[in-house]
Amino acid sequence: MAKTVTAHKRLHVYWVGRVHGVGFRYTAETEALALKITGWVRNLPDGRVESVCEGTEKALKSFLEKVAAGPMKPHIRQTAADWSEATGEFDDFTIRFY
Repeated sequence: MAKTVTAHKRLHVYWVGRVHGVGFRYTAETEALALKITGWVRNLPDGRVESVCEGTEKALKSFLEKVAAGPMKPHIRQTAADWSEATGEFDDFTIRFY
Protein backbone atom coordinates (compact mmCIF):
# COMPACT_ATOMS: atom_id res chain seq x y z
CA MET A 1 0.00 0.00 0.00
CA ALA A 2 1.40 3.41 -0.96
CA LYS A 3 2.17 5.86 1.80
CA THR A 4 1.20 9.51 1.87
CA VAL A 5 4.32 11.38 0.84
CA THR A 6 5.01 14.90 2.06
CA ALA A 7 8.14 16.79 1.04
CA HIS A 8 9.73 13.62 -0.29
CA LYS A 9 11.56 13.20 -3.57
CA ARG A 10 12.41 10.29 -5.82
CA LEU A 11 15.96 9.74 -7.03
CA HIS A 12 16.83 7.48 -9.96
CA VAL A 13 20.59 7.10 -10.20
CA TYR A 14 23.11 5.14 -12.28
CA TRP A 15 26.74 4.71 -11.29
CA VAL A 16 29.30 3.83 -13.95
CA GLY A 17 32.79 2.45 -13.36
CA ARG A 18 34.19 -0.66 -11.72
CA VAL A 19 31.09 -0.95 -9.55
CA HIS A 20 30.41 -4.71 -9.73
CA GLY A 21 32.09 -7.10 -7.33
CA VAL A 22 33.37 -4.41 -4.95
CA GLY A 23 30.55 -4.30 -2.37
CA PHE A 24 28.81 -1.38 -4.06
CA ARG A 25 25.23 -2.57 -3.53
CA TYR A 26 25.92 -3.41 0.10
CA THR A 27 27.46 0.04 0.65
CA ALA A 28 24.46 1.75 -1.00
CA GLU A 29 22.05 -0.32 1.10
CA THR A 30 23.92 0.48 4.33
CA GLU A 31 23.89 4.23 3.60
CA ALA A 32 20.23 4.20 2.55
CA LEU A 33 19.11 2.36 5.68
CA ALA A 34 21.10 4.73 7.91
CA LEU A 35 19.40 7.71 6.23
CA LYS A 36 15.92 6.09 6.35
CA ILE A 37 15.62 6.06 2.56
CA THR A 38 13.35 3.55 0.86
CA GLY A 39 13.79 1.91 -2.54
CA TRP A 40 16.27 -0.49 -4.08
CA VAL A 41 19.69 -0.94 -5.69
CA ARG A 42 20.80 -3.50 -8.29
CA ASN A 43 23.61 -4.42 -10.65
CA LEU A 44 22.81 -4.14 -14.35
CA PRO A 45 24.09 -6.56 -17.01
CA ASP A 46 25.97 -3.71 -18.73
CA GLY A 47 28.21 -3.13 -15.69
CA ARG A 48 26.38 -0.16 -14.15
CA VAL A 49 24.63 -0.05 -10.79
CA GLU A 50 21.11 1.40 -10.67
CA SER A 51 19.11 2.67 -7.71
CA VAL A 52 15.62 4.08 -7.33
CA CYS A 53 14.98 5.54 -3.92
CA GLU A 54 12.75 7.95 -2.04
CA GLY A 55 13.16 10.15 1.00
CA THR A 56 13.66 13.75 1.92
CA GLU A 57 15.71 15.74 -0.55
CA LYS A 58 18.32 16.29 2.18
CA ALA A 59 18.60 12.53 2.87
CA LEU A 60 18.83 11.69 -0.84
CA LYS A 61 21.56 14.27 -1.43
CA SER A 62 23.43 12.90 1.58
CA PHE A 63 23.03 9.38 0.14
CA LEU A 64 24.65 10.47 -3.14
CA GLU A 65 27.48 12.24 -1.30
CA LYS A 66 28.17 9.37 1.10
CA VAL A 67 28.26 6.75 -1.65
CA ALA A 68 30.52 8.93 -3.81
CA ALA A 69 32.88 9.91 -0.98
CA GLY A 70 33.10 6.57 0.80
CA PRO A 71 35.04 3.42 -0.02
CA MET A 72 33.36 3.27 -3.45
CA LYS A 73 34.88 6.58 -4.57
CA PRO A 74 37.81 5.04 -6.50
CA HIS A 75 35.42 2.74 -8.38
CA ILE A 76 32.98 5.40 -9.66
CA ARG A 77 33.74 7.03 -13.02
CA GLN A 78 30.39 8.73 -13.56
CA THR A 79 27.07 9.31 -11.79
CA ALA A 80 23.82 10.17 -13.57
CA ALA A 81 20.87 11.17 -11.39
CA ASP A 82 17.28 12.14 -12.21
CA TRP A 83 14.91 13.68 -9.68
CA SER A 84 11.12 13.50 -9.56
CA GLU A 85 8.25 13.52 -7.09
CA ALA A 86 8.02 10.57 -4.69
CA THR A 87 5.33 7.96 -5.24
CA GLY A 88 5.43 6.36 -1.79
CA GLU A 89 5.60 2.87 -3.31
CA PHE A 90 8.48 1.57 -1.16
CA ASP A 91 8.35 0.35 2.44
CA ASP A 92 12.06 -0.41 2.87
CA PHE A 93 15.38 -0.43 1.00
CA THR A 94 16.53 -3.67 -0.62
CA ILE A 95 19.14 -5.12 -2.92
CA ARG A 96 17.49 -6.45 -6.08
CA PHE A 97 18.87 -9.11 -8.35
CA TYR A 98 18.17 -9.11 -12.09
